Amino acid sequence: MTDHATLREWLDRYEAAWRANDPAQIRALFTDDAVYRWHPWETGPDAAHGAEAIATAWLAEPDDPDSWQMRSEPLAVDGDLGVARCEIVYPATAEAPRRAYRNLFLIRLTADGRCRDFTEHYMREPA
Repeated sequence: MTDHATLREWLDRYEAAWRANDPAQIRALFTDDAVYRWHPWETGPDAAHGAEAIATAWLAEPDDPDSWQMRSEPLAVDGDLGVARCEIVYPATAEAPRRAYRNLFLIRLTADGRCRDFTEHYMREPA
C-alpha cells in the first residue's frame, strides 16, 4: 500500500538520483524486474526492463545536474499506484533556448518503497 509520504520520498530520491548521475542511486529506486516506459505506448524492447537496464538508459545521455530544475507533487495514490505531477525546466543558455516539460508519472511502488512499474506522460511546452 502506497501513501502520499512514500510517494513524496520516492520522488525526492528520483530527483537526487537524476542529479547525481549515479547508477547505484538509480538502481536503488527500482526493483530488479521493474519496467520503465518513457511513453505510455511503449512495450517490449521499447521500455527498459530491470534496475540495471533503467540505470544504463538514464546514463546513456546524462543531463548536467545544474542544467535543469524539477518540481514534483504527489497527486493521488490507490493501492500500490502513485500519480505525480512534475515540471522540468531547462533554463535558456547561450547554446539553447528554454525548454519546459509538464509530466504525469504513474509509479507502482513495492512495500519497500521501490518502483516496479513506471510510466511517464510528458508534454513539452510550446516555445
